[in-house]
Amino acid sequence: MPSRHLQNRGFARVRQSSLLFAGLILSVLPASGVRAESPLPSQDEARDGLVDLDGRPRDLAEFRGSVVVVNFWATWCIPCREEMPLLVEIAARRPGPDVVFVGVSLESRQDAQKVGRFARDRGIGFPIWLGATTEDMTRLGLGTEIPATAVLDRDGRVAFRVDGVVDGPGLEAWIDWLLGDRASFPPPEPHRHPHDHGHHHGPGVGLDGPSLVPS
Repeated sequence: MPSRHLQNRGFARVRQSSLLFAGLILSVLPASGVRAESPLPSQDEARDGLVDLDGRPRDLAEFRGSVVVVNFWATWCIPCREEMPLLVEIAARRPGPDVVFVGVSLESRQDAQKVGRFARDRGIGFPIWLGATTEDMTRLGLGTEIPATAVLDRDGRVAFRVDGVVDGPGLEAWIDWLLGDRASFPPPEPHRHPHDHGHHHGPGVGLDGPSLVPS
C-alpha cells in the first residue's frame, strides 16, 4: 500500500532537535553484546528540540537508571496507530520506575491539542513528546520510517532497535533481560510484526507497513 510523505513544515529546528539525543547514546549494544563508543556533545550545545504536551522541554536523560522504550510515531501514520495499543498494554503491565515508555511524535508542538486528544482517546498513560525529526531517529540507529522503536538500558545505551511495528513478546523478552543481571546471552532481537510488509514509498498514508518520513 502507498505511504504518506511527511511535509517539511514544522521541522525547521532539525539541527537543534537532533542534538537532544546525542548525549544519550554512550554506546551501542547490539545483540552480540559488542559495544562501540560514541562521542558525547559538548555541554554548551542546545538540547531544546523536544517538548511534552504542555510545551515543557524534555530530555531522555531524565530517565537514566530506567529501561526506556522510545517509540517514534505520528497520529497520521496508520501502522503507528495499529501498534500503539500493544505498547499501551505492555506499559500498563509494567508500572513503576524500572521501565519507562515514551512516545515521541514527529508532529510539531503546534499539534499538541490534536496529539493530546489522540492520546486521551486511546488511553495512553505514558509520556508523549512532540517535535522529533528523522535526525533524532538516525542518532539512535533507526531508519527514516515510522513506527520505529529504540530501547535504552539503565545507562542510556541503545540496547536494540526495531524499524517497523515491533512484536510484543520479543520486546518484553528484551525488557526482562535488561532488567536482570544480563549474565545470560541476550534474546533474539524483536522482529517486525508479521503484518508489517516492509517499506512503501509513494503518496498517501501507509496502511500495512512503515510510513516513509523524509528528513
